Amino acid sequence: MSISSPETTPETTTVAERVYQALRSQIGSGELVPGAKVTERGMAERLGVSPTPVREAIRRLELDGLVERVGPRTTLVARIEEDASHDLAEVEVALRGLAARFAARHATDDELDELDRLLDEADDLVILIRARHRDGKPVEKHADRFLDVLGRFNEQVNAAAHNPVLVRLLEQSRSLSRSRQREISRAHLLAGDEFGADRYAEHRTLVIALRARDAAESERIVTEHAARGLLDLRREI
Repeated sequence: MSISSPETTPETTTVAERVYQALRSQIGSGELVPGAKVTERGMAERLGVSPTPVREAIRRLELDGLVERVGPRTTLVARIEEDASHDLAEVEVALRGLAARFAARHATDDELDELDRLLDEADDLVILIRARHRDGKPVEKHADRFLDVLGRFNEQVNAAAHNPVLVRLLEQSRSLSRSRQREISRAHLLAGDEFGADRYAEHRTLVIALRARDAAESERIVTEHAARGLLDLRREI
């Protein structure tokens, strides 16, 4: 794996963010197992960057509780107990609800129109996926597009909150990495049991609440949806 970018001062933050996300993903997917050594030099060589952005990324991972420092330049992937993992999931659910509350207050008409457009695209893909399953045809390409669309929908809701601090906290509180969530959902879609596709219809209700500027209802919809979704995903771990 390589993350490359010129090592100029304006670029450092961007590279550090990309390194941070890459390491979080590897920890969440199990590629970096609990107890694995994470060194500045080793990760810099592995990711194809200088030690500076790696140092910043590791510092953030320490604050997240995902790594533990055991030496001046060496950290280990933390062992997260089951109770702590559940606590993190509860925080993530609450923050997702809060993002929806903010979006109800601050979303622009263009942002709301984009949410409807994404759901229209998802509707077409669900119809296509169901038809291809009935006909015994492969659905991999369409399942990937469907998951991409839902990912963009969630990102659009978060962006519509117009609160960068909240979005950053939400990223830091993920109890499962994006790659792991996608892997589980994709497996179910390919199996034909519509895991994810059968409940995304609640998103329409969310957009209606957002258009009505109903902050409390928007928060309730997302909180309940996220809680059920994370519970189902965590059963697959």
